[in-house]
Amino acid sequence: MESEGRRLGQILVNFFVRAVLGMALIFFVNELLKSQGISVRVGMNVLTLLTSGIFGIPGVALLYGICFFKIL
Repeated sequence: MESEGRRLGQILVNFFVRAVLGMALIFFVNELLKSQGISVRVGMNVLTLLTSGIFGIPGVALLYGICFFKIL
């Protein structure tokens, strides 16, 4: 029983670390693109938080890929 709780704790910690790092990455990439005059932005909301928390950096790249695809 204790190992199940520990495993759940590790999963939650990993999720929150990925979510926080993903949101920070979105913020900095948005600022970088803004300074370069590129009008592609990924919003910072619950869905992007969940995407970055579940998929990590590849999820953030996926969000930017979708945004770049929309402007084609």
